[in-house]
Amino acid sequence: MMRVLPAPLVSAALFVLWLVLNGSVSAGHVVLAAGLAIVVPILSAPLRPLPVRARRPGVALRLIAVVAYDVVVSNIEVGVRVLHRRPPRGAFVRIPLELHDANGIAALALITTIVPGTVWSELAHDRSAFLLHVFDLADDAEFVAYFKRRYERPLIEIFQ
Repeated sequence: MMRVLPAPLVSAALFVLWLVLNGSVSAGHVVLAAGLAIVVPILSAPLRPLPVRARRPGVALRLIAVVAYDVVVSNIEVGVRVLHRRPPRGAFVRIPLELHDANGIAALALITTIVPGTVWSELAHDRSAFLLHVFDLADDAEFVAYFKRRYERPLIEIFQ
């Protein structure tokens, strides 16, 4: 059964979504929805990430709260800086990684993309470091320590 439907929830969602979007349950739409529900998960199977082994749900909840707080504060800081026309001290920072789990690295990339003022620029081929562009940077070493403590440490606890 898993070969035909490697992701049963995705298949069910695709089936229902197709019928809802077309607003019809005619035989043709049901057959097409069933075909999509079977074919799309099979074709996209190689694109799915590795199974997630997340631990420490308390740390994960704390990290979510930290990221939510940082999003609000960073939005305000960037907005104030732009409105007052103070030129930013933007710079690229190389951050060494202790995090090696692919899902953890993906979560770290997502966090840096969500928080205003930072942009994930490049990941080393061996996943030992990544390049981050920071909107306003005073001290490289201080920022790296802050970033690792605030985001990487909790992700290591969750994923490794």
